[in-house]
Amino acid sequence: MAYRAVSYSISPFIYIQLQWRRFRGLEHPTRWRERLGHPSINRPPGPLLWFHAVSLGEGLAAIPVIRRCIQQKPNLTILMTTTTTSAFEVIKDRLPNDVLYQYAPLDTPSAMDDFLEYWNPVAVMLMESELWPNLVFGATKKGITMALLNARMSSKSFHRWSRPIVFPLISSMLSKFSLIAPLSNVEAIRYQLLQAPPFIINFAGDLKYAVDNVDISMQDNTCLEDLQQLRLDNRPVWMASSIHKGEDEVVLEVHRALMQVYPNVITIIVPRHPQLGQQMALALQKDGFNVVLRSCNEKILPSTNFYIVDTLGELRSLYRIIPVAVIGGSFLPGLAGHNVSEAAAAGCAVLTGCYVGHFSRMILEMQQINPLSVMQTDLLRNLVELFSNADALETHRMAAKQAFHALSNGVVSNVWNLINIHVIEKALPPEIK
Repeated sequence: MAYRAVSYSISPFIYIQLQWRRFRGLEHPTRWRERLGHPSINRPPGPLLWFHAVSLGEGLAAIPVIRRCIQQKPNLTILMTTTTTSAFEVIKDRLPNDVLYQYAPLDTPSAMDDFLEYWNPVAVMLMESELWPNLVFGATKKGITMALLNARMSSKSFHRWSRPIVFPLISSMLSKFSLIAPLSNVEAIRYQLLQAPPFIINFAGDLKYAVDNVDISMQDNTCLEDLQQLRLDNRPVWMASSIHKGEDEVVLEVHRALMQVYPNVITIIVPRHPQLGQQMALALQKDGFNVVLRSCNEKILPSTNFYIVDTLGELRSLYRIIPVAVIGGSFLPGLAGHNVSEAAAAGCAVLTGCYVGHFSRMILEMQQINPLSVMQTDLLRNLVELFSNADALETHRMAAKQAFHALSNGVVSNVWNLINIHVIEKALPPEIK
């Protein structure tokens, strides 16, 4: 196969890139060999199901399904893999104790072959858009049943896959799946146009609405207790979460304007990548603001203007404390938004920008249930209204929570039923089903 031959030829360069990422701290310092398909733990005997997600959001969406799988099929071993270090650091504390957790192998022939040979799963559940040829064809060669959950196919990806040079590759890959559970009817149509067999496409809902089913970890509880002790002294407070580089300037502009009305306002910034926290703090300090970094265990003082949470895994706890959440990744062209359902599940008043990518469907669904559930226009005006009107704040918080619960109801059960019918029944021997 052409892709396999090409990936063989560029494998040395991929290895060099892996080492470069390791040098920059983007790969785990001691577990990076797992990316080459080398396991760091022993495989237990018996049938094994493999769940794979690329990063944090997709990984969290998989956890409720993993929990349901353990409840329904306790005799199966579950292996979870993710790609990014940020996902690893958060998810390792939220997975059930018996779940095996590894970094995902690179999609090179040798890494994927070694991984599949060692773990030998009976089935693999890929999250969202993890369509890698060596994975798909390697699993097919070994007779491994495959499912694509929360299957996403953006307009950009669809046009890329539709090009004549790669269309045969994607149509061949999609034909190997036993189940594709798309995010929406639009994605379902795109998968069919890429020649996925219609009978394997089944809609079950968006697993990112299932975030409320993930238990709060011990780390979350510690964070909750710690943050509740911070002295905000009834100051107006809002949180800008998952903020990308450049969006901190948007946050700063809004903060300056808010200070004209509320001089003691405090802004909490949660960078999308914690390593950006120090950079953001230095920039704000140069502008004359008093900035506190969470990683330094500093306390909020009456003079504090910005509190930067440059740590991992604490966002869900923050949503439970801060009543107003502005979801980043949505204020600059080229960004594609982030999951708003976590903030809605916690009962925050939810605001976001207009560059929300595939999350536009989620926001539209929530707004259709309750127009007040997500605010997207005039960030400053909306914040002033929420600060000045306690009834309006409570109304928006309840609207977000109501919309979330309406959309999250039954999603995990729907997905599990599809897995049971299309994957478990096909992949497992009769004595284990």
